[in-house]
Amino acid sequence: MDWFKRVKEGLTTDNKKEIPEGLWIKCDNCGDIIYKPEIDKNLGVCTKCQYHFKISGDDYINFLLDEGSFQEFDANIKTGDPLKFKDQKKYTDRVKAAKKSTGLNEAIRTGYGRINDYPVVFGVMDFAFIGGSMGSVVGEKIKRAVDRAIQTEFPLIIISASGGARMMEGILSLMQMAKTSARIAQFSQNKGLYISVLTDPTTAGVMASYAMLGDIIIAEPGALIGFTGPRVIKQTIGEELPEGFQRSEFLKERGFVDMIVNRQELRNRIIEIIDFFENGKNEYTSSNTADE
Repeated sequence: MDWFKRVKEGLTTDNKKEIPEGLWIKCDNCGDIIYKPEIDKNLGVCTKCQYHFKISGDDYINFLLDEGSFQEFDANIKTGDPLKFKDQKKYTDRVKAAKKSTGLNEAIRTGYGRINDYPVVFGVMDFAFIGGSMGSVVGEKIKRAVDRAIQTEFPLIIISASGGARMMEGILSLMQMAKTSARIAQFSQNKGLYISVLTDPTTAGVMASYAMLGDIIIAEPGALIGFTGPRVIKQTIGEELPEGFQRSEFLKERGFVDMIVNRQELRNRIIEIIDFFENGKNEYTSSNTADE
């Protein structure tokens, strides 16, 4: 006789209900296990400690822009393989894999949108696409977005999330730093408003070019922002780095970042900035007209 056989209905392991995967997530900051739908509802911000998880470009589009207002342009520019790069995996295979996993054609989406009914030119990077790295296509799309902002005189908003230049394109990738910076300078000469939002991480070539050239630079809390990683710097100088080195709060204290804004307040803060800019522009125009 099997004394340990479970005969009562509902007690066998066959009837055990399994918890679906992906319903719970561990916070990288406080370590708490949190119900993922609550995190999603909170715009990817930990409900316990306010840690900002990485979110997709689509998420930024959905909560920052007016509903249904985003009209993407230059979506079909394709990445080439000019250097025929091959390490452990061919570059073309990496791009195909990134397209399949993210549903994107590149690490940035650009388009027209509206925020509180203000028309804007909007760009948003997605770290899930090869680490948000900047290759020739990313640089070209940013350049074209700036051109449209110059033509329309709309404010320009770019959300950055990047590990830097795309090494698989070598010098062609590094050239995008100069190209995007030159276009932003032209936009500035035309008195356009450029709001740059830095998320975790914004590093290397992206940080050293267009991401840090905003008229207003906003960072999310705790974002890693820097040219070279802290471990490399520590090994190079042979010294311990200050607490919080290269994080948003550290940079704000030293004047590299204008403000740190919680993701839940980001839309309202951007609206306030555009309000201020548009009102000032209207007052300037009215004053000049009166003088004439």
